[in-house]
Amino acid sequence: MSGQSLSRRHFLKTSGMVGGGIVVAVALPGCAFNGPHPIEVTDAGFIPNAFLQIAPDNKITFYCPSDEMGQGIRTGLATIIGEELDVDPANMLVQAAGSHEDYNNPEFRVQGTGGSNAVRVFYQPLRQVGADTRALLLNAAALDLGIPSEQLLTDDGFIVAGDRRYPYGDFVDTASSLEMPVATSLKAPSNFQYIGADAPRVDALAKATGTASFGIDTDLPGMVYAVVVRPPVAGSKALKFDDSAARIAPGVLDIVAVSSGIAVVAERYWQAYQAAKKITVDWEKRPLSSVTSTQVRQDLSAALEANDDTESSHVGDPEKAFAEADRILETDYYAPFLAHAPMEPLNATLRITENGADLWTGVQFVGAAQGVLERLTGLPRGDIKIHNQFLGGGFGRRATLSHIVEVAEIAMSIDKPVQLLWSREDDLRHGFYRPAAMMKIKAAANNEGRITAWQARRSGANITAQTMKNALPGVLPSLPTGLLNGLVGAMDYVFDNWAVDASSVEGLHETYSLPSYRVSHASVDHGLPTTFWRSVGHSYTSFAVESMMDELAEARQIDPVALRLKNLEDKPRMKNVVAQAGRLMAAMTVPENHHLGFAAHSSFGTDVAQIAQVSVTDGNIRVHKVTCVVDCGLAVNPDIVRAQLEGAVMFALTATLYGQIDLDDGAVVQSNFHNYPILRMNESPAVDVVIINSQTPPTGIGEPGVPPLAPAVANAVYRATGQRLRDLPLKLA
Repeated sequence: MSGQSLSRRHFLKTSGMVGGGIVVAVALPGCAFNGPHPIEVTDAGFIPNAFLQIAPDNKITFYCPSDEMGQGIRTGLATIIGEELDVDPANMLVQAAGSHEDYNNPEFRVQGTGGSNAVRVFYQPLRQVGADTRALLLNAAALDLGIPSEQLLTDDGFIVAGDRRYPYGDFVDTASSLEMPVATSLKAPSNFQYIGADAPRVDALAKATGTASFGIDTDLPGMVYAVVVRPPVAGSKALKFDDSAARIAPGVLDIVAVSSGIAVVAERYWQAYQAAKKITVDWEKRPLSSVTSTQVRQDLSAALEANDDTESSHVGDPEKAFAEADRILETDYYAPFLAHAPMEPLNATLRITENGADLWTGVQFVGAAQGVLERLTGLPRGDIKIHNQFLGGGFGRRATLSHIVEVAEIAMSIDKPVQLLWSREDDLRHGFYRPAAMMKIKAAANNEGRITAWQARRSGANITAQTMKNALPGVLPSLPTGLLNGLVGAMDYVFDNWAVDASSVEGLHETYSLPSYRVSHASVDHGLPTTFWRSVGHSYTSFAVESMMDELAEARQIDPVALRLKNLEDKPRMKNVVAQAGRLMAAMTVPENHHLGFAAHSSFGTDVAQIAQVSVTDGNIRVHKVTCVVDCGLAVNPDIVRAQLEGAVMFALTATLYGQIDLDDGAVVQSNFHNYPILRMNESPAVDVVIINSQTPPTGIGEPGVPPLAPAVANAVYRATGQRLRDLPLKLA
């Protein structure tokens, strides 16, 4: 919130809060505001800061700044603020915060959820918010009760004076007249009641009973439905189209040309869906129109063979180290394009009136969605309200706002609330994808197993540049289109010619202690839209790195875990994780014809090792059990940590065994779960999770469980069959 002037009415309108009260700014690093504002109380309750509302009836509301997409962030952040406020998160009403710069992610400097950073970046600030608010309530109670504050205690939303208990809500009138304390002392970890303890998720009951509201559940009076006919080849424009048959189809209200294709608007979704099939379109040809999956792989390989890559980082003198090595391994590893395939397909419902716009959806960057509408509709930002719902899976796809652009273009042509729905086929054939990657790893290790030289090269599309193309219109809504296009073009040129996108090569060297290494990148972009995918670059770099670690161990006849430990001398946290996982692996007994594979990877500040128990029968790979050892710092809610790792294993195993987006003349072949399968319950392995009891600040957990899974399975398959699989998905010859 601006430290200059922001009225209570404007804040509540733009943030979507219910009830009244003015907001006291909370000094989160990276946010825009500079100082406190007056505290005001209304009949609706006391709002001491952007995150909390305390009503006279003692209803305590926490406005969660991060978006809930199944990762448990509402529970995690409520636990953090509740610990210092001394309120059980189960006794809070936890709501999405709406869109306002007070809720900016301190690291992103915009309001958004991704990169497994929410608990890490909000941990200290939200603890401080809770502690300061609790201190304010104690001061108010001291005045009202005539008892020194140091003689008062708090307990789960109550002020305790001797044997009397008074709800926090009793003191909101007095609290509203006091100055907010700052820098209140925080609890010692030994006094934590909620942080570090297993507890049910605050959204569990709503989701179990079907009362949780997702974007797709939105139903407004007079609402109509829209479906978009999109080109088979991404980016193609309609040269001409015939919609005569569609216009006379039952329920059709209008047909509208939009930037991504042709939109059919009807009274019901199924009517729009069926009518869309009756439209014939001549699409323009693009360079992507002739591309096949075979060509993609060949082009990525050729780019590395051409030695025209750009250096990302280096340490020491790897060329000299390779020259002195008595044995060098050099191998290519390949990972294909992948779709996100969240269970809830993309959707958005938009109502535009003379008073402004309301959007119901589920996105990972609420502020950017608001910016997109500001840019396209011309409405003032303060007149645009985002009602962000639960997200039925995101994995990075809901950070890209193509569906928000479409619904805005449609709604501006239709004088009714309109709900845009993507079908599963739309999602798989017309979405944004994890880029394909070819990685060439060259490595040498001495007889003791210490790596002496390392070279990692990757070719493929740049992840960040592609993602920013889609984000900038929402992040910079007032920037003229010509200038915006120029900025995008400049960014493409820089990444293609001068600089290396860190997200595209992350994970190629960071896990281990490498005395001499070089990492480089060759940009190869065929034009298929790409964006962040769960664990981003780590999702494919770990496969290459951890496969090579096992190949080095075999070359030197050293145990794979022992070789890893020898190369973790200055990585004590990962070394401890690998050591503990190694001991578990050494103690395992498995059935005949079952084999174990090991992998470890560091990403998003978290260290994970995984052991995969695998069998191979008639060429079919079956993963029976995965054991995960993790150090994610202090586990705010260990049950959620376990759940996230269990989910990461299933997500990653789907990609390991099945995940593949193919191109045929530029068009995506896969269209639904029959040819883009996800792991079924009968294929799901048992998952054991060991959380290392760490007292360091919390780090990420939503994404770090994905990277080690593929190499752990591949390394187990090698032990089972003698075949070293270096391409994903894993397929035996």
